[in-house]
Formats: sequence, structure tokens, C-alpha cells
Amino acid sequence: MTDERIWTAGLVIIGDEILSGRTPDRNIAQIALWLNIQGIRLSEVRVVGDRTAAIVEAVNALSARNDYLFTTGGIGPTHDDITVDAIAGALGVPVVVHPRARAMLEQYYAGRGGVTEARLRMARVPEGADLIENRMSGAPGIRHGNIFIMAGVPHITAMMLDALSGKIEGGRPLLSRTVGCWVAESEVADMLAATERAHPACQIGSYPFFREGRVGANFVVRSTEQLALDSCVSVLLAALADAGRDAVLDGI
Repeated sequence: MTDERIWTAGLVIIGDEILSGRTPDRNIAQIALWLNIQGIRLSEVRVVGDRTAAIVEAVNALSARNDYLFTTGGIGPTHDDITVDAIAGALGVPVVVHPRARAMLEQYYAGRGGVTEARLRMARVPEGADLIENRMSGAPGIRHGNIFIMAGVPHITAMMLDALSGKIEGGRPLLSRTVGCWVAESEVADMLAATERAHPACQIGSYPFFREGRVGANFVVRSTEQLALDSCVSVLLAALADAGRDAVLDGI
């Protein structure tokens, strides 16, 4: 491995609807992919319900061991949207109405019945926070230092991520290439380990599957260095061929 710094992020998914199974989460994948483009690796994810103590504990734990923390969910206009209050509590700061967020909401709701007390809740932020643009509904996301508080609705989350693109520090993106093979991973485990050891700038992940009545696996090679990645993939393809296995570049 190189000595290049690896930037990491934790993610807290907030919402009873996620834990109940009523609403499937679609944010983990899009946030992980977006982070990779920024040169940041999603290192861990925690899903918690709409409970202040659980949110505070998760925020404190994941922010302490990562460069960045992202949260989704719980910043809407209803009584159970408690994320802002919980994170303010974790930070030890009061909740205030952000004047620019209020102005955004007043403009957005000017022809939609105006800003009510419920809608004004979406302008509340932990004191000292900045805003993350939201072109969809007018209610902004929130940034407090290295903590990013975003909506839980996936397409709104995507817009907030787009507004942050290129604006936070990271390293080089993690590149990847997939090699697929109709083989039980246990039969090539030693080969995979030896190939990875010979390419210290790469990691190889093995992902087995069962299809068409037989077993197979996709081997994902990852690296921040294109030449190292290409070399590792070439060696793996050759090793599988030498073992009499037909490999499929880009996976099965």
C-alpha cells in the first residue's frame, strides 16, 4: 500500500421507517459512489430510529473516527423530525433559525400558502451551521464543520450531494475492475491472497453467487493507482487461466 492519506466518512441513516422495512434505503449506494468520486471512502454506516439518544450516540461515535460524517433523514417539518435538535445536542450548541434558510423558504412557499410554523422548522439549524443548497424543495441541507445533515428522500439527497461536489477535501478516487469466474471462491482463495500480496497497492474482494444452478464469484480489484490496478487484474486473469478457469473481464 502507498502512504497516501485515506479520507473516510461515516454515514448515519435516520428513520423508524427504514428500520421497520416499510421504506427501503436507497441513499447508502448513491452516497458511497459520490464519496468515492470525491476521493473519500465510506467506512461505516449505522441505521438508527427517530430517538434522540440513538442519534446523538451514533453521531458522536462515527464523527470521532472519520474525517466526515453524513446523516440522512429527520430534517422535515413534522414533530418526529428531530435530527437537527439531536445533532445540536451532540455538538453542545443551541438550535437557531438560519436567516438565509428562512428567506429561501419564504421565497419557495410564497405561492404555496406561505411559511407556516411547521415549514419554518426546516430553517432550524445547530448554531454556527452553513447551508447546503436544495433546488428541489427549497428546504436546505445543513453543514456544521465536517458534519453534513441531509434529507432522507433520495432524489433530494442527490441534489444536495451535487451542491457539495468538489467542495470538500479528499484524496484520489478509488478505482475498481471486476473479474468474474464460474468457480467456488474457496477453490481460488489461495490464488486471490497471493495475487493481492504481490500487489500491495491493491485490494481484492470476493463476492460469490449462485446462478443457473452453479456457483461463481466476482472478484473486485480496487486501487487508487491505475497502473497497479491494471497489473493486478492482468495477473489475476492469467492465474485463473493457468488454473483452467475461464474468467470474464468486468464480471458475470
